[in-house]
Amino acid sequence: MRVGVLAVQGNFREHAAMLRRLGADVREVRLPEELEGLDGLVIPGGESTAIARLMRLYGLEDAIREFRAPVLGTCAGMILLDREHLGLVDVEVDRNAYGRQLASFEADLDVGEGEPLRGVFIRAPRVRAHGDGVEVLAEHDGAPVLLRQGRFLVASFHPELTDDTRVHERFLELIRKESSVRA
Repeated sequence: MRVGVLAVQGNFREHAAMLRRLGADVREVRLPEELEGLDGLVIPGGESTAIARLMRLYGLEDAIREFRAPVLGTCAGMILLDREHLGLVDVEVDRNAYGRQLASFEADLDVGEGEPLRGVFIRAPRVRAHGDGVEVLAEHDGAPVLLRQGRFLVASFHPELTDDTRVHERFLELIRKESSVRA
């Protein structure tokens, strides 16, 4: 399974390490042509304004919009996939909604799989609204923090900063399912 990680800014190395640990063949993506042949793409957390600017500079905006495989967006990646940016996921988010860097926190999230998932929230976005086709997979204080819409999986938090692989496993399972549908 060949998974790309957008590597223009942010936590791309951490996502790559987690995916490699799970057996994926990981490619760093900085140019549109590097999306070819990928089975999935991760848009990591980082600074959403900087990532958006670099995506425009490298011509990645339209290439990502045209990319047909599953996409995982975490923190800034969620922002970039929302209605106001790439328009690929039917969510509206507020940037830095949980506070500044000093207000960063960790919380246990119920993902319906027994043991809670530890969420690391760093200047995290908060989902303000989402469409009917968006499935909420986990919440924190009543706000959705892990959601799925079709081939998209988005998180307000940083699953790559813990040892818990369940979000990435869920993403790889989504790739497997989508690959069999496309085949």
